Amino acid sequence: MNLYEHTIIARQDASPSDVKQLTEKYSKIVEKNDGEIVKTENWGLLNLSYLIKKNRKGSYIHFKIKGNGKVIDELEKNEAIDKKLLRYLTIKVKKFDLDTNYFSKKEINEKKEDYKN
Repeated sequence: MNLYEHTIIARQDASPSDVKQLTEKYSKIVEKNDGEIVKTENWGLLNLSYLIKKNRKGSYIHFKIKGNGKVIDELEKNEAIDKKLLRYLTIKVKKFDLDTNYFSKKEINEKKEDYKN
């Protein structure tokens, strides 16, 4: 089994229920193709570095997936035709970092305090 980190960016006008539906939709696709979702993180609405399809912001959803290449092919095939998504990215990793949550407010404040000390 390969390990993948997969991130999708939904349109800025997607409601929280739309984001939840997207998360469920792509989780089902992974499970249907004999993959396993190890962890799902909703990073929230973040600013984009540049305009993508006339959007300045996007709702980020991050998946940590165990599976084979077929799972990723099926995911990306469905995401390419989804009008609610701006971008998607898949990276193959050697191991997961399940401890760090990079976009939580608590983690950011702790890092700021570390820099002060």
